[in-house]
Amino acid sequence: MSAETATFPRAKAFVTAEVPAWFWMACGVYALLLILGDRLLADSDTYWQIAVGRWILDHRALPSVDIYSFTRAGEPWISSSWLAQVLFAKAYDLSGWTGPAALAAACAAATFALLTAILSRALPPIYASLVALAALVLSCGHLLARPHVLALPIMMVWANGLMTASERREAPSFWLLPLIALWANLHGGFLFGLVLAGAFALDAMWNALPAQRPALALRWVAFGIGALAACCVTPYGWGSILASLRILGLGELLHLISEWLPASFGQIDAFGITILGLIGAALYFRARLPLPRIALVLGLLHMALSHARNLELFALLLPLAVLTPVATQFGLRASGVIRLKVAPAAILVAGLCAWTSVLAARQVISPPPTYSPAAAIDAMKAHNVERVLNDLQFGGYLIWRQMPVFVDGRAELYGETFGMNLARALQLRDVDGFLNLLKTQDIDAVMLDPTTPASKLLDHIEGWQRLYADERVVVHVRAAGS
Repeated sequence: MSAETATFPRAKAFVTAEVPAWFWMACGVYALLLILGDRLLADSDTYWQIAVGRWILDHRALPSVDIYSFTRAGEPWISSSWLAQVLFAKAYDLSGWTGPAALAAACAAATFALLTAILSRALPPIYASLVALAALVLSCGHLLARPHVLALPIMMVWANGLMTASERREAPSFWLLPLIALWANLHGGFLFGLVLAGAFALDAMWNALPAQRPALALRWVAFGIGALAACCVTPYGWGSILASLRILGLGELLHLISEWLPASFGQIDAFGITILGLIGAALYFRARLPLPRIALVLGLLHMALSHARNLELFALLLPLAVLTPVATQFGLRASGVIRLKVAPAAILVAGLCAWTSVLAARQVISPPPTYSPAAAIDAMKAHNVERVLNDLQFGGYLIWRQMPVFVDGRAELYGETFGMNLARALQLRDVDGFLNLLKTQDIDAVMLDPTTPASKLLDHIEGWQRLYADERVVVHVRAAGS
């Protein structure tokens, strides 16, 4: 009897173990994104990212020159996202298109679970969850099966480590450095990690007492030097940093790429509502932030307004930047842990894994037809086309189908001058330039969006004829004997 009494409380404690809010966030976000699995693949760059990963696996080497285009063939090019590309390629090999979608969904789920966990240390779970859900809504437009999503959980851990060290008036742990080294092998956005280190270093100086600042500054400088060195721990060494800087230096060309466009308030959207809501709340409740945190908030806002692709950085990092000052000012505290029996939680995780396996077996998830003009490519291959002048959005699929491209999403390879000249030619702002491209590049097929002005011009140029057309793509080829 006494033995039964002794073992009963332990069994009861096991089945009523605490399950925090971040667990629900992780499961919910993963399930939601997998339901919308095709949406994760709605980007032509996913094709060439996986193609590069497969090339790396097949050749057991990393690319150093371009092998996919005929306009830049043999020119220096490095893949700064090589590790993410390999992971996506392995996921595809294991589970078809469900693999990259599930990998992206898992990393996104981990990101928002981490955000919820960090916020729950200072806020009630319901508040932390609502903020994380708001961040999810703002970020959903850029949650795609691409390398930046795999780096988001690393960014959250990195930013939290910097923030915690700053608030403790300490230098960050050198154990954080492997994180930014991993980030540097996954995506070129690791440079923003260095910017964050500088921002929180200033915050640490602000928090420290005057007598502490000289020694603390030296420790932060040492950490910064270590972080810069860690960014070079890639197969390309210092070249990874230079490649990322080249992307930021594309100038006017960035204004032609949708994800690099500035935010527009011409229509009411989630971002506009969020900005207005935050300004209104700050004015009404008279929220106060230290100067370094104000600078960080304004920097994040500027980045989001400048380029749409930075919106998820704003959504994920703004809550961290204001968390401690706001929680302290308004007396917010973490409270109440959500309780759940372990068995249902385990069943939920097992169910998500089984559901993912079923989706993979049935090949339910696939890229949208908009980015997969299979019939057009089949028609060109049947016509023995070799040199295709293509719109940017078709470059990834052409690489996937092993056809040399005129241009694709690797903007840093082609450069500002090339990209701008092509854009002016296809929009017929430079008709002579377009006709010259057809001649000097020995183009035998043109694959364009039906709305691109150059596709309509080809209908009226002698020596060209339509080979294929649908609502998404028009293909012209040289007429026989032309």
